[in-house]
Amino acid sequence: MVVLAASICTKGGKAVISRQFRDMTRPRIESLLASFPKVIPTNTQHTSVETSDVRYVYQPLEDLYIVLITNKASNILQDIDTLHLFARVVSDMCRATADQREISRNAFEILEAFDEIVSLGYRESVNLVQVRNVLEMESHEEKIQEIIARNKEAEAKEELKRRAKQLEMQRREQQRRAAGGGGAPGAGGYLGGGISGYAPVPQRFEAPTPVRASSPAASALKTPAFKKSGMQLGGKKTTQSQLLDALGGEAMLSEDMSVPGTPAPVEHTPLQPVQPSRASLPTVTPESVHIIVKETISLELAREGGLNSLELKGDMNLQVTDSALARVKLSLAEPATAFGPELQYKQHPNVGKFAANKERLIALKDPSRSFPVGQSLAVLKWRYAGKDESYVPLSINCWPTPGNDGTCDVNIEYELENEGVILHDVLISIPLPSGSYPTVSSHSGEWTLNGSNHAIDWHVGRVDTDDRSGTLEFSVGGDDAGAFFPVQVTFVAQGSIAGARVASVTRIDNGEEVAFSEDSSVTVDSYTVV
Repeated sequence: MVVLAASICTKGGKAVISRQFRDMTRPRIESLLASFPKVIPTNTQHTSVETSDVRYVYQPLEDLYIVLITNKASNILQDIDTLHLFARVVSDMCRATADQREISRNAFEILEAFDEIVSLGYRESVNLVQVRNVLEMESHEEKIQEIIARNKEAEAKEELKRRAKQLEMQRREQQRRAAGGGGAPGAGGYLGGGISGYAPVPQRFEAPTPVRASSPAASALKTPAFKKSGMQLGGKKTTQSQLLDALGGEAMLSEDMSVPGTPAPVEHTPLQPVQPSRASLPTVTPESVHIIVKETISLELAREGGLNSLELKGDMNLQVTDSALARVKLSLAEPATAFGPELQYKQHPNVGKFAANKERLIALKDPSRSFPVGQSLAVLKWRYAGKDESYVPLSINCWPTPGNDGTCDVNIEYELENEGVILHDVLISIPLPSGSYPTVSSHSGEWTLNGSNHAIDWHVGRVDTDDRSGTLEFSVGGDDAGAFFPVQVTFVAQGSIAGARVASVTRIDNGEEVAFSEDSSVTVDSYTVV
């Protein structure tokens, strides 16, 4: 079988498009197509006709003909099958109608399809689906590269989030040190919200040196009176709003900016160096046998209630500094909250299998061996992934209520659900509608306005069983309840959400209990309400 050309022509023999697969001049193909209508027999159902030189295999295509010009020695059955494939390809590309205008508009794609069906005059082993895939130019390698590029972009975004979180922790640490270091009484009394009524101003301020040479009159020391109206937060965007936009993330507002609060006396105590990773967690003095428990949590709550996802990862590291106490075994206490079989444990290869529902012992497989001295060894790891909301350590309920006056009343509350942990440095960040500023009516803890992402940051120093819940209420301009999500939560916790706690450490040789120290902490990887 040799196909000389594939053409689409009018019923008068004028070529619309034509693809030659062998060396043929344009006048030659135009001459063959011009003589084609003249040799078509009338009143017959045949789809092929021969001349002295070539064979025409044709099929009507609405007001046109699709024609294969072959040599007379080709296989007529294969030629008809090839013709049908050509016709299906043309109909697939010209979905609206296979008229002359549509074919001319898709001429380039149709000719490419012709080349995929016939090469150098011989039929390729392809079907309509394969031709369509080739024309779409889909590449498996290209898809893999796109997936790799998306993964790299996602990793870069995660790295940016991690660095932003580190910078935020450093900023809060600097504010905490500035608050602990004190300053001139009354300086900064206008900015910042909270229980004390003031917070440190980020801008540098040098207090004037007091002059003791002369004492001013009592009337000169009288505090200047301020107007009762003050500046109102929320509502229309006033000069105050423009000033806040200009200050950006450095501005922190209280609920009443008109009357400066009376600052409480500050005791000047020397600042102790604080490790940024531990934040406000208490320092643990290590014993000769020291256990370090670290957990990270990723959680997503639904605004209507319920849990979308929860992932908890943790590990336990043992550090022995006295070689006489290197042969010991650890007995873990029963957890207050049983996670069930979804909490998966994995022990060190040299450690015996850990049975969470039995003795809960951690010891070396070979009792004659000792734990390494002077270095930390990860003896146990665990992981939980599920949607059971009973395991949520801190529940968050954000309830926006749009009003009829174009404002929205927002009530947000938290409650400690896991009594096995103590939360420190709790920060709950609620987004605000663009251009609006809140009027806080009641709150526990402290709050500030974060101008960098236009959100209200609610700071709570410590959450435990004695002070396990708190609320924040404010009103703000806007009636879109979805503008206050997602709510972001960060904290560091003392303890273990999974209940991984060492009850006792005993020696292998004589069963004597050994004094030990334990440092358990939980950090947040992601904690949102969407």
